[in-house]
Amino acid sequence: MVSAQQQLDGFLQKYSPEMEKLGRAAIAHLRKRLPGAVVMVYDNYNSLAVGFGPDDKVSTLPLSIAFFPRWATLFFMHGSTLPDPEGLLTGKGPKIRSLRLDDGLKTLKSEAVDALIATAVLQRGWKLDARAKGELIVKSISPKQRPRRP
Repeated sequence: MVSAQQQLDGFLQKYSPEMEKLGRAAIAHLRKRLPGAVVMVYDNYNSLAVGFGPDDKVSTLPLSIAFFPRWATLFFMHGSTLPDPEGLLTGKGPKIRSLRLDDGLKTLKSEAVDALIATAVLQRGWKLDARAKGELIVKSISPKQRPRRP
């Protein structure tokens, strides 16, 4: 039986070497930043989406990251209520806001984005626990997908 990590590795290998490298590094960064997170993977039609939350329910996710052939986007599921003094977030919907990672890990590791992540986690009532193990779950795999390389 193939493990969830092996499946995630296979999903990332569908991308260009640059996007695969960014994907691996971004997921590793968020797993370290969010200790004990349940990581939910959705290999969708348009992108590979990876959500981070306190449990395996989509409704409790504070954030996710999606990988497309040419870019990655960080999504804040309740971003419309987040303070954003630097105006980094885009979107006009009732809940979700996003941030395209044009500079890759540099953007993801910035102080401003870290503050957004911290606030999003606190708003959802998630108490991070450095001792928690966390879990990786592949939630869905779309049988039909757009090409992952540009």
